[in-house]
Amino acid sequence: MQVKRYFLAVCMLFVPWISTSASNLKDSASMGLDTYSDNNDVQVFSPTLSLMKTVSKNFLVGMKMRIDAISAASIKNGGAPTRVDTVAGASARNGYDETRYAPTFLLAYDDGENAASAGVYYSTENDYEGKAVFGSYVRQLNEENTALGIGISQSFDRWKPVFDRELPKDYRDEFKIDLSINQLLSPTSSLQFVYSYMNSKGFLSSPYHYVLQSDFAKFENYPAQRTGHAFALKGVTLLNNENSMNYSYRYYVDDWDITSHTLNLEWLHDFSSKIMSGLRLRYYTQEGASFAKRVGTYTLEDTYFAADYRMSAFDSFDVGIPLVYKQSVVSSFKYSMSIDYYQTSNNDYIQNWFDRPNLKAFYTTFRIDYEF
Repeated sequence: MQVKRYFLAVCMLFVPWISTSASNLKDSASMGLDTYSDNNDVQVFSPTLSLMKTVSKNFLVGMKMRIDAISAASIKNGGAPTRVDTVAGASARNGYDETRYAPTFLLAYDDGENAASAGVYYSTENDYEGKAVFGSYVRQLNEENTALGIGISQSFDRWKPVFDRELPKDYRDEFKIDLSINQLLSPTSSLQFVYSYMNSKGFLSSPYHYVLQSDFAKFENYPAQRTGHAFALKGVTLLNNENSMNYSYRYYVDDWDITSHTLNLEWLHDFSSKIMSGLRLRYYTQEGASFAKRVGTYTLEDTYFAADYRMSAFDSFDVGIPLVYKQSVVSSFKYSMSIDYYQTSNNDYIQNWFDRPNLKAFYTTFRIDYEF
């Protein structure tokens, strides 16, 4: 489950699909394949299929199916720091340790001035079950130069550890709300501001991670509730007929005292009437949680224990190349693909758990879109 959550967060696939479906009511179908591999022998292959069908001028129904085949995704026979090869702490083995199925069903409405969507999501794997409901609404104002939006989601997840361990709580629920305003600044540029509120409760650590020191071993233990706030500024600028820039900055803070800054920059160039490509860069930095101590300094008197590097301070960067091909403006088919390289800074938590100083990963996407 931990690998899956990390992989989806990096690829940022789910939320964009919801938002774009609500604003483009067209009959369409798409097939895709996403892959992920890192220097801890984790591999993920994720085929996807989505179908969108208009049922009237203003309504659309849709579904998406995602399957994740994950190697070394969860503990099978235990593990130990410096002798494991995955984020979740699984023993190395051939083939895939986990297959995850995740269908989503969506209903969308759009009348030109008002766009709304609502749906349900379900995910199942051998040690985790996820359920969620979501909805969004966008209102166009000022002759469609301004758009106000709100999105709400609530998840109801349940842990099912693969070994016999009684958790303090067997659930992990999360509520999230996004508020946005998008403003067209000129015929060639727009700016969007997004505020996000997140509240998680339940068992928020991993059932498998543990702190191992010379005199004791303790499973990870985090506070049972977490509240976070994020503020993002996103912009799009058309530089000329062939070049455009996308850029964003996001600041995050929560009551675990984790703060982070994320910078994204993407340049896109039309190399011809059929091919568009470019370069994207991402930099991320965060301060660690207040309860995350230096490796090797925990004591039995501590209330909370962390082994996951994402609770510590670290930096990361991402470099990617996107590519889009479309035979013509009126073509029903569009092909898009990308390849990205991701790397973290050196980190003692990573060194302790994975026996290497940092994480390095490649991930790719390939998608074929067809409009009926």
